[in-house]
Amino acid sequence: MNRLKNNLLQIDRKSYKAYKQIAGSYTYPRYTLHIDYVQGDPFASPSKIRIVIPEKERHIASEWLETKSRRVAVEDAFARAVDKAVKQNKVSINGSGKSGMIAFDGPGQEILERTAVNIAKQEIAVCLSVGLPANGRSINGKEAIKLFNQAIPDLLENSTFKILDKDIQQAVQLADQQEAIWQAMKENNWVSFIANGSILPRKSGVSDLPAGGAIAFQSPPEDEVELTLPHGKIVKGMAVKQGVTLITGGGYHGKSTLLQAIERGIYPHCQGDGREFICTDPSAVKIRAEDGREISSVNISPFISNLPHGKDTTSFSTMNASGSTSQAANVMEALEVGAETLLIDEDTSATNFMIRDSRMQKLIDPENEPITPFIHRIRQLVDETDKSVVLVTGGSGDYFAVADTVILMKEYKPKNVTQRAKEIIKEDPIANSNVEPADFTSLQNRQLLASTFPKQTDKRFKIQAKGQFQILFGKEPITFAYTEQLVDASQTRMIAEIIQYLYRNEGSNFSSFEALIQHIDEKMDQGLEKLTKSNEKHPGDLARPRKNEIAAVLNRMRKAKFSMK
Repeated sequence: MNRLKNNLLQIDRKSYKAYKQIAGSYTYPRYTLHIDYVQGDPFASPSKIRIVIPEKERHIASEWLETKSRRVAVEDAFARAVDKAVKQNKVSINGSGKSGMIAFDGPGQEILERTAVNIAKQEIAVCLSVGLPANGRSINGKEAIKLFNQAIPDLLENSTFKILDKDIQQAVQLADQQEAIWQAMKENNWVSFIANGSILPRKSGVSDLPAGGAIAFQSPPEDEVELTLPHGKIVKGMAVKQGVTLITGGGYHGKSTLLQAIERGIYPHCQGDGREFICTDPSAVKIRAEDGREISSVNISPFISNLPHGKDTTSFSTMNASGSTSQAANVMEALEVGAETLLIDEDTSATNFMIRDSRMQKLIDPENEPITPFIHRIRQLVDETDKSVVLVTGGSGDYFAVADTVILMKEYKPKNVTQRAKEIIKEDPIANSNVEPADFTSLQNRQLLASTFPKQTDKRFKIQAKGQFQILFGKEPITFAYTEQLVDASQTRMIAEIIQYLYRNEGSNFSSFEALIQHIDEKMDQGLEKLTKSNEKHPGDLARPRKNEIAAVLNRMRKAKFSMK
């Protein structure tokens, strides 16, 4: 601590680049400070520091780390405390540029595996970014001393040393209860569970916080189940069973809100979110139309065939997909990497992909229509491959004929109307459509080619995340704004690191794209930093994405090259 102070006094008022001299480790009374990376300019990306607190200074109960979900929950609890302290920091640091800035990769409403806080049995590591103080382009050593000897210690006193064991224990108990719900879902063949009392609506379109005064969820009696969870918790709620579940109702009655809660249920949520006890099949993927996206060698023939001019759809590629071809590709790509549940909202779907009514069937001969709508494939997909579909529709009652369960939303209250829907189909049956069965049992076996990645001779070539929905691959942007289950910019940064990892290994020669994605997922099990090259000691702004979103981003690379095996 004193050595750092003396170093800062010695370089005070020198050129900013002299800050490079302070990189290293410094012992403080209750922790060790590691300065891992020093910025070269007051306006450049901030410096990276780590605080390592030994177990004797901040006790870590061994039972908190007994399972992966507990460890993630405990790290998340500490991260929320640090994030709050950073936002409430009142120590003013003067200077130009980013002088005195303290940044931390804080969590959102979802509990994700992150690198901002890492807990082992013997220590806690907290990663921060700081702006080293400057006057113009000269070092402001006295303000830097205030940063390291006042602001940072105050922050730690108000977070890692202040958080109570009972608050951490509460996070551990919630993690146990959420895991128990997922286990019950597996045992009972449910694709989702929505607890009674859950708050589904969000505060606004730009806030993921729960909406105040919202109607609490209440399961229909026919679908209500009761679960006995660990730590004395009993919950009741709606079980969404495997098969085809239709969510219908009038406009603005909560159909899409329910589906959005289900699609976010792939992640555990923090205490107070309102969706703590909404859990969904972790492999579930939201499917939508995505006009203009890149498609490379995807077998969309179950839905689209006999295109004009004989264009092959068993290995379909395009630089500018239509609504129907993009949605077909999104389905097949999701199945390729193991999605067991598809989530679809008609509002974001291509109409001609979803349905073609009897009148249109009479007008257009089957020989002249390349699209086999989803309604004519859904039962085969579910029955032959044990997949499930949760579908929101308010405009097509034809789906009543293929649904196992129909839920009617009225003023945000669900009602099971399956029996009435079946009666309606009997009274007014839909026209039969004789379509040849598709082959969903042997999914495509694509391979990502090493030629996707340029030779490692151009030192200017970079792979960088730009916000939550874009990654720069050299000068080529990869955009994926419609990948709706990617919830955090830190997940995007992790995907950029994964692409960088593949670039260093020239794509890695795996037998299939699915095997490649599985390899990445298993690598992340060993620690997210295992896939990074730079700042391995300080990977403090990464969060784990699912393999589904990793695949989705790679599939949207305009320079990606796939071969069909």
